[in-house]
Amino acid sequence: MPHGDINNNKKMKTVVREADHMRIIKVLGTVLTGLMLSAALPAHVSFAQNTLKIMRGSTTNAISVKLNRAIVMESEQPFAELSVANPSIADIATLSDQTIYVLGKSPGRTVLTLLGPDGKLITNVDVKVTPDLAELKELLKEILPKENVQVRTANDGIVLSGTVSGAPKVALALDLARRYAPFDANSGEYKLTNLLSVGGSQQVMLKVRFAEMRRSVAKSLSTTIGITNTSKVSGGINTGTAINGTRNGALNVGFTSGGLAISVLLEALESKGLVRTLAEPNLVALSGAEANFLAGGEFPIPVAQNNNTNTITVEFKPFGIEMKFIPTVLNHDLINLVIDTSVSAVDPTNSFSSGPNGIAIPAFSKRQASTVVEIRDGQSLAIAGLLQDDFKDLAGQVPWLGDVPILGALFRSADYSREQTELVVIVTPHLVNPVDGDALALPTDRVKLPSENDLFLRGKVEGGKKTVKRGTVAAQDFSGSYGYVME
Repeated sequence: MPHGDINNNKKMKTVVREADHMRIIKVLGTVLTGLMLSAALPAHVSFAQNTLKIMRGSTTNAISVKLNRAIVMESEQPFAELSVANPSIADIATLSDQTIYVLGKSPGRTVLTLLGPDGKLITNVDVKVTPDLAELKELLKEILPKENVQVRTANDGIVLSGTVSGAPKVALALDLARRYAPFDANSGEYKLTNLLSVGGSQQVMLKVRFAEMRRSVAKSLSTTIGITNTSKVSGGINTGTAINGTRNGALNVGFTSGGLAISVLLEALESKGLVRTLAEPNLVALSGAEANFLAGGEFPIPVAQNNNTNTITVEFKPFGIEMKFIPTVLNHDLINLVIDTSVSAVDPTNSFSSGPNGIAIPAFSKRQASTVVEIRDGQSLAIAGLLQDDFKDLAGQVPWLGDVPILGALFRSADYSREQTELVVIVTPHLVNPVDGDALALPTDRVKLPSENDLFLRGKVEGGKKTVKRGTVAAQDFSGSYGYVME
């Protein structure tokens, strides 16, 4: 080989070695710079797996950077200067003259400008920093595993959509999303849009059952002795008052001896009574809305005015079956109930007279229950119960004579009474949905008014069978035994 070729080969090897050394030094510098920047960043900041390349002489599309995360950009042409319009939105660092490190600091948009060594513009890059929704999605999936909550970004805000099982789940999802949504200082609100809907039935029918039993037992025994002689002198001993004006259970025994007549009147009475009260009001309301119900009437009550004109006005007092409740569907079939229900009736036995004209004002007997409970669809709960036992007895006698053995019973009287009241209030909520109107039956569906011939000639107060639409509940044939059997 010629000597000149050998020298040329040595020079080429030296140039190659120097180029390799420069390339290795450049790569090591880039790696060290990246390691230093990575060490200075929080632990949750990560690089994108693929770098974004900027082509020469063209404006690229907007790049998206997650909040508190970073990406690496490559420029095909070496740049000399690099600037960002709004450093509070995105932070930049140069890893080499062709590599850029972009870190998202706050949600928003800004522009990244690259200038070449000659000072000419290489390109402008629109940088969009969006909230990092990966952690929010993982948190929602962990806390609300059975709910279909979808998370998206819109501009620089967060949008929640999907269907959940109850209103409390919506509130929980919104509370979690606010921790990741940016805050708008101008409006004073979080940039969060709620498109969540509550699935399932949100209409609640409340069935309330009032069951009351009242039992009363009363016994009374009284004695009256009368003495009469022919000289028109008479006298008597009464050990008790008459039970009532009808003299029920009265026994009059008398005898005469010469001009002396002696009579003994015994009155004994035992009474028993039983009263059964049952009311089952039903009411339907939307979740979160209040509904009230009254089946009864209003009783007029006179009220005297505080003036010198003796004017009396009339106020109306409602009575009957009253119900007011607010249902809230919490989770699937769990229902929160705010209940206020009562059964009242006019009680004329406790009336009193008032005013110069002696107007009688009756009293009202009322059983009321008010509470807040949580119960599932179809379950029942006794929200009120009362067992009242009233006992009263009274004994009277003629002094000394009533203490005489055996015969002393004629000079004594006794009254005994006992009243027992038992009341239970049971509530049962149901989640309901509307149905076709033809599927419901009314009490009047099977009643037909009688014709004049049926009423006057045949004496019927009800006409023939009323024709109803086929395929409905009202059209079903209930011939034969059906319903409830009470023994």
